[in-house]
Amino acid sequence: MNIILVSDSLATSRRVTLSQAQVVLVLGGLLLSGFLLAIGTYWLTITFAADLGNPHLRALLTSLHQEAQRKKEAEVQESLNALAVQVGELQARLLRLDAFASRLGKAAGLKATEFRFDEPPGQGGAAPSPALSRDLTYDELRQKLDAIARQVESSSDRMGVLDSVILDSQLARQALPTVLPVASGYYSSNFGFRIDPITGQSTFHAGVDIIASPGTPVMAAAGGVVSEVGFQPEYGNTVDIQHDNGLTSRYAHLLKSQVREGDVVMKGQVIAQVGMSGRTTGPHLHFEVRERGIPLNPNKFFALDQRRDPPPRPVAASK
Repeated sequence: MNIILVSDSLATSRRVTLSQAQVVLVLGGLLLSGFLLAIGTYWLTITFAADLGNPHLRALLTSLHQEAQRKKEAEVQESLNALAVQVGELQARLLRLDAFASRLGKAAGLKATEFRFDEPPGQGGAAPSPALSRDLTYDELRQKLDAIARQVESSSDRMGVLDSVILDSQLARQALPTVLPVASGYYSSNFGFRIDPITGQSTFHAGVDIIASPGTPVMAAAGGVVSEVGFQPEYGNTVDIQHDNGLTSRYAHLLKSQVREGDVVMKGQVIAQVGMSGRTTGPHLHFEVRERGIPLNPNKFFALDQRRDPPPRPVAASK
């Protein structure tokens, strides 16, 4: 680039020749100077706007400050909304944990006064030292809530598994013949070898005989399905119940039955009435428990039920 300088003070014109690199440097310097001048002017204006007493600059400064404040408040509110959602989820999970805990407590036979799941646990201690105390930051609070959420979810899963195990155990217990079939009465003949009351010979007695008045309700010793209802010459009117664990209970010498084959009965449900049908010397209930056809001692099952009174004390076998 050629620049020709003409002036009255110069006798002749002068020519200045600039290369392309020099032109670029000159233009860059001008642009940089303009930019720095604009930045400096803006900084001085913002910094000294209040001192200058210019109402327009002061209004501009106030507007910028309010906009920044609104953005900050919006960010804080968004963070609080996120925390509120997380706290709500934790509350729902804690309610489910309380329900699990109450159910497990009842299943385990715990008293309501031993574990108060609807009340916060007692806590306390010495007042914290100011030198060792500080407020939690938002990030620290969020991390702690995340950790608590993971612990609650893990505890809920474990308690759910435990609840299923207890439920299975309860169902299995319902299938054990642990309930005495009659509410009152006494043994006239126990399980095992005895003197037959009719022939006088030594024979094996496959169950227990319980003396009770005719018409006394007979209850299912365990839950199951009625597998047979009928009459047999030796047992008289009978009801057989098939349980879920390979066990079968028999109720014999009945006055009449109150169930039919295929009925599902619950433990303690009335199924018949005491009578004196079949081979018998008087009204009583003959009760048997068999495992795949093999007779078992019913007294062993009665002893498993610790929540009821012990069975009547057996007396000497009838002759």
